[in-house]
Amino acid sequence: MTRRAEGAGRRAARLSALLADASTEAISAAGGHTGGVYLRSGTPGLLRLAVLSGLPGPLFRPWWRMHVDRRFPVADAFRLGVQVVLPNATETMRRYPQFAAGLPFQFGSLYVPVSDGSATYGVLAVLRPSVADATELLTGRDRMAGLADDLGAALSELADGDGSAVTWDGEPLCVRPPAVRGFEGRIGRFAWDPATDTLSADECCRVLLGLPAAEFPGTGRALAEAMTDGEAHQVLTALRAAAAGRPGALPLPVRTRGGALRLMEFWTSYVTPTPGTYRVSGIVRDPGPGPVGDAAADLLPDGVFCVDRLGMIVYANPRAAQLLGLPRRRLEGRSLWECVPGLDHPTCDDHLRAALLSPDPVHFHVAEPSGEETGAGAGTGAGAETGPGAGAASARGKPGRLLALSVHSGPDLLTCVLRPIGAADAPAGAPAEALVQPEAGPGIACAASPAAEAAADGPADSDASGEPAAAPASAETATATPDATPASPAGSVAEPAAHMYRPIVLAIALTEAVTARQVSAVVMQELLPAFGGNRLAIYLLQERHLYLAWETGFPKGFLAPFEGVGLDARIPGVETLTTGRPLFFDSMRQLADAYPGLALDAEVGSRAFLPLIASGRPVGTCILGFDRPRAFSGEERTVLTSLAGLIAHAMEKAQRYDSEAALARGLQQALLPRRLAVHPEVETAGRYLPGTQGMEVGGDWYDVVTAGDGLALVIGDVQGHGVQAAATMGQLRSAVKAFALGDRPPDEVMSSTNRLLIDLDPGQFASCCYIRLDPSTGLARVARAGHPLPLLRHPEGRTEVCDIPGGVVLGVDTQAQYPVGELRLERGAVLALYTDGLVERPGLDIDVGVSALRVALSRVGAAAARPAGNSLTSVADRLTANARHTADRPDDIALLLAMRRPSPARPL
Repeated sequence: MTRRAEGAGRRAARLSALLADASTEAISAAGGHTGGVYLRSGTPGLLRLAVLSGLPGPLFRPWWRMHVDRRFPVADAFRLGVQVVLPNATETMRRYPQFAAGLPFQFGSLYVPVSDGSATYGVLAVLRPSVADATELLTGRDRMAGLADDLGAALSELADGDGSAVTWDGEPLCVRPPAVRGFEGRIGRFAWDPATDTLSADECCRVLLGLPAAEFPGTGRALAEAMTDGEAHQVLTALRAAAAGRPGALPLPVRTRGGALRLMEFWTSYVTPTPGTYRVSGIVRDPGPGPVGDAAADLLPDGVFCVDRLGMIVYANPRAAQLLGLPRRRLEGRSLWECVPGLDHPTCDDHLRAALLSPDPVHFHVAEPSGEETGAGAGTGAGAETGPGAGAASARGKPGRLLALSVHSGPDLLTCVLRPIGAADAPAGAPAEALVQPEAGPGIACAASPAAEAAADGPADSDASGEPAAAPASAETATATPDATPASPAGSVAEPAAHMYRPIVLAIALTEAVTARQVSAVVMQELLPAFGGNRLAIYLLQERHLYLAWETGFPKGFLAPFEGVGLDARIPGVETLTTGRPLFFDSMRQLADAYPGLALDAEVGSRAFLPLIASGRPVGTCILGFDRPRAFSGEERTVLTSLAGLIAHAMEKAQRYDSEAALARGLQQALLPRRLAVHPEVETAGRYLPGTQGMEVGGDWYDVVTAGDGLALVIGDVQGHGVQAAATMGQLRSAVKAFALGDRPPDEVMSSTNRLLIDLDPGQFASCCYIRLDPSTGLARVARAGHPLPLLRHPEGRTEVCDIPGGVVLGVDTQAQYPVGELRLERGAVLALYTDGLVERPGLDIDVGVSALRVALSRVGAAAARPAGNSLTSVADRLTANARHTADRPDDIALLLAMRRPSPARPL
């Protein structure tokens, strides 16, 4: 068992190292400032951010989890297996409005799937400065693709090593990106317990002192012996003096055994392991090349401090220390959120993200610690710190006046400037939440923060898939925010700002949903995770009865007895609709007491029943379920009620759309051939698959028509989708069929159809391929109007793309000419005509799809040579199998196969 645990630990360490290296190398390759790797998780359909480089983890928390079906660039890159390149904010907003609503800043981004050729493990992502055009990112994209391939191969080896899947189910590992300007002002931290002579040092401290992690004994003497022989004694003396309560006042300059200059500071934590001794904390700083600059900044009247890209303060001048109420030694090496009060406000998250992701400075206000609390933290050592997220304001009492905070972004550091604002601008004793107000200024986007969305959520750790994480240990932690900080008090500014984001994101997502099923899927993906729910049911009203349209999370068969329930039933799902009043039950006991005898799906949990009413008309009911009791705050009830209105309007629109789409599909089915013309020496098979976007109707068609003593094989594709395309398709199909019945030559059929389409003037064009086949000789005469080339599988299995000349698409030029080419169809050979929907792939050249279809026809076409009545039918089914099982088909698909029978059919 121990050996297995050791193996798992080594595997986890190897995985972390691979991902960290890939993310930092990708930043350099793409010229970015932030990078990361998303990996598959143990939850099907859910990606998790495994590594984040160059951005503080809490600021990116809303995007730690990503469902593969969401309209986000990471999800598309993983699901479709394509690179996603977003050069600037304009392109991001155009293609991914939900993503842009959460990060409305001027930056570009690249996303490359991580795959080994057989499996996709995740996505490599980089955020970088924006550019005008995607062509400027081609070099970076290609270099990222190489890194993603290398990472995919390494992950494949890691998976094969022990046979387990490579997944990530924890929080992201945050790493520092490579310095662009060679910044050397790094700070490491350590703590020493003199009673046990135990010294702990962080990685940065060990690196600065040249201490190997595996060999470091972890004692005070070991720390001292990292210095030159002449200075080791000074370090030991300083440690002992601090342990006795007499820490030195100035930084101690020392040199490591490698000759590097380091500055050390020690202070007493006032934790007494034994009487008369105290625990000691300290920092080791690399002064680098900037002492002169630091000295100049020390004289400035404004507070100035610098923060690295992970949020750690690496420099502060005396005025900044005074304004923040902490001595400089307590600022440097600590998290920004520990030292600056009020930064746990969601609006501040937006400003800090703007500073980290875009080049423009940001300006906003924070609260200064009150005068009586200033310096209170000076005597509190590192051992008593609560860590990031605890909030400096709460640690130092009530805030005082406002401070204007300006943040200027650099490639490696953020430079922050603090200036006091007049006392008249800040009411004395006002709460910190009320004092954080954004200032107008360059680069400021006042959209609500996605972190705010998470900050006001109930359960803190639910997945984007709708599956909640493990239940918290107590009710207190059940209401904790994702940043492990207490939720904002009711009525604070934070909650309204937080709740604004959810309606915005849901509204944007609902605009892209056109069917009732798509609306339901959006609600599941966006609403459930936002509130930490794990059950959803949507009922729609039809003829005064409620019918289930969507459900997830409920026990199998539990909802069956409620199917088709009338509006006179006394159950909460009905009463919320008939009264128009939402019903909230904080516990299942409340629900059982209100509705005695009602069947319950769980013993614990809470439920919300929301009426779906659009423009005063009842549409249905939405039921949200939570697997543990929870209290619905007034803000949450208001937001859920407003979201129910959005859902109702979207669902009403979807119902109208579904009705119209059903009529359109009926129209298209009527326009497509019910049966194909037959000939004793030729077997044919056709298939049509509508696109899944929009009304699922389009302009593709195929036909087989008797032409003299032979057959005419026709396939075409009208530009666009919808009813207009289907209507134009019907007219063209009828015209081509009429010309074919007259046995006109192929070029005349194309020219006549072209002129007809121009005369109809539908504002559309069409491609078409027309083949006149002589079954007795196998001679086929072909005319093409901008249509993909046919494929021909010879009886021995060789399959080729037929090189047939062609003219322009129909509907463009009245004088267009359509040359006629010839090919010969041997007995047992299979001819394949198809539309581009069968061979086009996002991000790939169409020739790649044609080659794949050619290979597939070569493999499955052997079945056609067997003497079976429906052999060609099975070939058509197999060639379209992948497309049939693809949920997201952007285009409709038509396929027509023809084969000369291996031997002439005998007359009956």
